Amino acid sequence: MLRGFRWQVIALVMAAVLFAASLSTRQEIEPPPEVTLQPSIEAVLDTPATITPDPGVVIAPQIPASGVVTYREGVVGTVQRLNPLYANLNPVDQDITSLIFEGLTRINTYGEPEPALALNWVTSSDGLEYVVRLREDVLWQDGIPFTAADVVYTMSLLRAPDFSGTAELGAFWRTVETEQLGDHLVRFRLTQPLGSFPDKMRIGILPYHALQGTTAAQLPTHPFNLSPVGTGPYQLEGVRTDGSSITEIDLRTAPVYRQRPEGQDGYAISRMRFQLYDSFDAASQALRNGEVDGLAASSSTQRSPLLGIVDAANLNAHTALESTLGVIIFNWQKDSTRFFREQRVRLALETGVNRSSVIERWLLNSAVQADSPLFPGSWAYIAGLPWAPYDQLTAQTLLDTANLRTASTDTDSTEEPSPYLLTFTVLTPNNPALVNMVGEIATQWSQLNLNVTVDPQEPAAYQARLDSGDFDAALVELSLGDSADPDVYTFWHQGQYPDGENYGGVDDRRISEALERGRQEPSGINRDIYYEKFQKDFVDRAIALPLYYPLFTYVTAADVDGVQLGFIGSPSDRFQTINNWSIRQG
Repeated sequence: MLRGFRWQVIALVMAAVLFAASLSTRQEIEPPPEVTLQPSIEAVLDTPATITPDPGVVIAPQIPASGVVTYREGVVGTVQRLNPLYANLNPVDQDITSLIFEGLTRINTYGEPEPALALNWVTSSDGLEYVVRLREDVLWQDGIPFTAADVVYTMSLLRAPDFSGTAELGAFWRTVETEQLGDHLVRFRLTQPLGSFPDKMRIGILPYHALQGTTAAQLPTHPFNLSPVGTGPYQLEGVRTDGSSITEIDLRTAPVYRQRPEGQDGYAISRMRFQLYDSFDAASQALRNGEVDGLAASSSTQRSPLLGIVDAANLNAHTALESTLGVIIFNWQKDSTRFFREQRVRLALETGVNRSSVIERWLLNSAVQADSPLFPGSWAYIAGLPWAPYDQLTAQTLLDTANLRTASTDTDSTEEPSPYLLTFTVLTPNNPALVNMVGEIATQWSQLNLNVTVDPQEPAAYQARLDSGDFDAALVELSLGDSADPDVYTFWHQGQYPDGENYGGVDDRRISEALERGRQEPSGINRDIYYEKFQKDFVDRAIALPLYYPLFTYVTAADVDGVQLGFIGSPSDRFQTINNWSIRQG
């Protein structure tokens, strides 16, 4: 990121010093910004920018005090912007900013939203308005009080037409109006009811006083991105470079956070050092050599190698389920595979596969068998759904009694009749374990007089085929990304075909109604009822064939205590319980 700036190091350091000086001066002589009732978001954005954007700011690291406890985290990649509005563009940034910044809400270990910077909120009876009361005991890490002006300013950046974060993030917040009602009171107005809105409020809030006048177009290159000020438990202490690129980011516990009730206990880890590596192999070797204290596997291909060094290097492995579902979907819309619309056909395919054996054989230590279209650990997940047991005789009976003539469009064909009841291909990512797993599933289906083949494709071609609907059946991994909400509307609702992620064109009205009501209902208790109905109908109707949940693995040094993994919506969620972590001394 800093390559090409070797001859500007002195200038960059001076820019950082001047920026820090401007913050400290503001802290001493400026009162908190006056907050009045605002008719619109734009009313608080009139002050021109006073800090020249500079993408190459480097902060000279401070010398740690003696006796502090430093935890060293290995991460693979580069630092781009330590800014929560851009964090989901880069996993390294997301890890670090999750400790520096806070949103109005956060999630607990079950994926449920709970207040963070918000004190509480009230929802209107129509579900279109959320009035959020903010905490009055929160300070930014430079000592300035947190107020509604910070929230309004952050949302104005997200809503701006020239916001350069992810398109989905900007598109969503452009549908939400934000109004400041007082120093610590904000109202959000939605265009349609959305029960998952409290989860959306997890987006990190930026300090208005440090960025006032900065537009969305200026924000990507602002010095703030390498000298952030947040309200979270850790604050930036130093950025270390090798002269051409960032090699380490040092954080320390934030004194203003430790003054808050939730910060007064725990946090034995007084400093966090993120050490950057070019490759997972280099980071893994550093963990093995004791140069770092923790490393997370960010993909299934990294999980096995990481687990492989646990015993040899006397390390501790921590495992949780990712909020991702590996599932075989059927193409309901393609003329040649309209037999997938027949419920008995789908039930036969479900009953004719021994899912536990294929998962254990090909995804051992990297995934566990899925038993719901929702994710374990989510507050809406139901265990013990009534899946039909593996029984090929029952599967054959279902096929024999299915209305295949009506389900097929080839009844008028003059070609020689096929010796197979059905013929189709399963599109699969070209991953050896997944290809072998689907191959074994195809073999089991062949015993039902079905002609099933596997079609492995490289990532670009695979995604293009999914997007265009050019497949019979497909193995897909469905993930809600950073969201911890159980709203899977985009994967299964009728209206999400062909432009959403309902790639196979699932067309089931009962499923769609449950998802509609579940996503619109503001009450968590009522949402639970709708998602229970969705899961039970999904099983009863055999909408698709859930196979596995990938495992998330985090490995730490043997002397690190207190690590507990809860709901993992994104890898940075591994730090949710960092206040309980400690390192044994001696």
